Formats: sequence, C-alpha cells, structure tokens
Amino acid sequence: MARDQIDMTPIETRDELVAWLEAGCKPKAQFRVGTEHEKFAFTVADHRPVPYAGKRSIRALLEGLHDILGWEPIMEGDNIIGMFDVTHGGAISLEPGGQFELSGAPVTTVHQTASELMAHLAQVREVAKPLGIGFLGLGMTPNWTRADMPKMPKGRYKIMTAYMPKVGSLGLDMMYRTCTVQANLDFSSETDMVKKLRVSLALQPVATALFANSPFTEGKPNGFLSMRSQIWTDTDNARSGMLPWAFEDGMGFERWVDYALDVPMYFIKRGDKYIDVAGKSFKDFFAGKLDVLPGERPTISDWANHLSTIFPEVRLKRYLEMRGADGGPWRRLPSLAAYWVGLLYDDDALDACWDMVKNWSAEQRQKLRDDVPSLGFKAEIGGRNVLTLAPETLRLASPGLAQRRYLDRNGRDETRYLRPLEESIARGLTPAEELLEKFHGAWKGSVEPIFDEYAY
Repeated sequence: MARDQIDMTPIETRDELVAWLEAGCKPKAQFRVGTEHEKFAFTVADHRPVPYAGKRSIRALLEGLHDILGWEPIMEGDNIIGMFDVTHGGAISLEPGGQFELSGAPVTTVHQTASELMAHLAQVREVAKPLGIGFLGLGMTPNWTRADMPKMPKGRYKIMTAYMPKVGSLGLDMMYRTCTVQANLDFSSETDMVKKLRVSLALQPVATALFANSPFTEGKPNGFLSMRSQIWTDTDNARSGMLPWAFEDGMGFERWVDYALDVPMYFIKRGDKYIDVAGKSFKDFFAGKLDVLPGERPTISDWANHLSTIFPEVRLKRYLEMRGADGGPWRRLPSLAAYWVGLLYDDDALDACWDMVKNWSAEQRQKLRDDVPSLGFKAEIGGRNVLTLAPETLRLASPGLAQRRYLDRNGRDETRYLRPLEESIARGLTPAEELLEKFHGAWKGSVEPIFDEYAY
C-alpha cells in the first residue's frame, strides 16, 4: 500500500534497520492476516477510465466515501488521495492510474477479511452508482492503452513515472495498467520468517497460476494468462524477482537489510514535498553522502518508505506480503488470504511445504516463475506440472485452516474460501483460460462483455 510512513527518528546504525524489521515478530496468538486489493474504475456508459478530477471522477468517489465512512482523509496538497481508518487500521488509496485500492486492516480470521471486503465493495457501489462508475476485478486492463490512463496527483508516482523507462520496458504498464490482490501475514521469529519467506517464494508461481487473470491487452489476447506477472519480469530487476539469496545460509533480517540498502531509491519525503532521488543509493544516504541532502541521515520514515518501493514476489516489511496474484472477481479475493493462512500459519502444513520445495534449485524456481505467466497450470518444476502441485498445496492448506476452528455465523470454517481454487483445478483451467474461452465463444472476439460480467 502506498501510504507513506511518518517517524522522523534519525537512524544512526545498521543495527537499528535490522531491529526495525525484527520488531515485526509476534507471538503466534497475535498472528493476523490482511488483504489488499486493487480494482479498475470505469465509466458505466462507455467503459472508459475514470479521471482524477471532475463530476464523474476518482476525487468525487473519495469525497463520497469520506462522507459515508468518516475515515480520515489522506491529503497531498489540496488533493484527497485516500482515506485512513484510524480505529481499525484499514485504508483506501490510489494506484498511479486510478486503480482503487483497499488496504485491509490486520484481522484475526479469513471470515473477517471477507466481511471487510464485502462491506467495502457495498460502500464503494453506493457512492459509485449515482456517479455512473463501475469497478472491474482483473489483473490488467483489458482494452485501455497506456495513453488512455489517467494520472493520479501523487508526488511519488510522478518520480516513478519518470524513472521506470530507464530501468525496464514495462514499468509504466505495471504502474498504470495492472491490478493485484495481496495477502499479508505475520511471523514469530527470525527463523519463522525465513522459513515462511522461502516457502512462499518457492510457491508464489503456483499462486500466480491459480489467480492468473490478465490475458488481454488493448482488446486482444496477449499470449499470456498472467500478463501482470509477465510485466514484472521487465519492470525493474534491481527491485523485483525471486530472491535466490534468500535460500542461502545466513539468511535473516540482516541479509534483507543489506539487500534493501543496495536497492536504488525513488524518493525522500520531507513534509509534503517529494525529493527525487531515483536511482541513488540508500547506502550513500545512510552515510550522509547524498548530494541532494548533504550531511543529512535517513529517518525511520525514510527506511519504511524505501522498503515499500521494493517489489519482489514476496516482500518483507514487519510482516510478509504475498505479491504473486492477479486481481479478480470478488469471490476469489478472500481465497488468496485463505490459501496462504492455511499453508503458513499451520506448523504441519508449513513443514510439509518446505519438504516439497527444499530441493528445488534457484534455476528451477526461476524457470517456474518465468514459465507460469504464459503456461499457467502447464508450467513444470522437477518433472511435475503446476496442475499436480496446486492440489497438493490445497490438500495442505485445507486442514491448516480447519484446525484453526474459526467458524462464521453459519458454522462454516475458513476452508470454504478455498472453493474457487478447487473449482479451477477441477476444470484444469486458470481464470484467464475461462476468459479466453468466453472471448473466442460467447463474446465473439470482444472484451466489452467483461465490463458487465466481471464488474463488482
């Protein structure tokens, strides 16, 4: 979530950077799950992107939601760019092309994250309907060009937009034309963090296949099932990828700090002002040698903001973020949280997952990650394809969830949220392949019906 941190405590030593991450450790009883999901806003009348300003706009949506929710507005200059729920910790923020993001509060159960999501979608619909705005759950906009995309008035995005073409050919597509759903999970210790990070990195391509949902670009099939995942392979390789070093001896919070210190910066925020330091070194900043702020050392805020500009398949902050899934229809959104909670929060499931992936080499993991965007369930690792791996992970996630014994008001446990994933596996088709079936069949070669059938 692109919400900037504010803690102006100066950092003196590398140990403080390590300690900041380590402070994320929690006893198991306090483990939470958070869901973040992005969606495209479109005009119902003609299926066009929604601009930031004007009568039918992103700004009007935010102002309307502010009136309903009473959440605190997040302002940048005179512009409302999001809202924050002071009581529970959730937020609504904007991605660069106006993708509307709910950053859910950390909650105890998948039922709660599902309820939060449903409430959010109902609130958004209430404000959007009179404005003639709809929302689409998909990994990539099916028909809009880069030039079509509006720009949100956020300083950090202006800096990133200028920098992206210098480091990859698809970074602007990532920013303006994709949507994701993420699940954020806790760890209890450094050892626990490392094990969860390794398992989730290795299995992230399986999640990418299960949620693959971006087969169209500018109205036509693009040759991929998850174009969103493919886009990340040529966005900025200095800050993305499968982190092969995380599987090496000595992995821990210190190793992550050293990695993050090497990742080039985007910006530094002072008050309301974003200072463009794109491509410059946090190491130099740390040593007081940054040419734009000579002699100045970073604060905790600078560190937290810098960590939020690193984009590997799994990201470590004071929790772990699962970053491999395309946005999708509302039914599938809680499935991502359920999948990772079932695998990572149950010790038996986590151990079994580690046994499954521990002998995969860095090259095998990378090949799987590279193949999944185009091949989906047909991608292979160690002589097995994802269509056989995915059900094995679900067979571990299901008892992992059942043993938590969290029931909804109808007496159902959290395993119910795995059903959409089980249905995909039973059909042997990713969500993207279902879309392609419709495109070549009932939709007669048009993506327009998507705005009716797949709107929230």
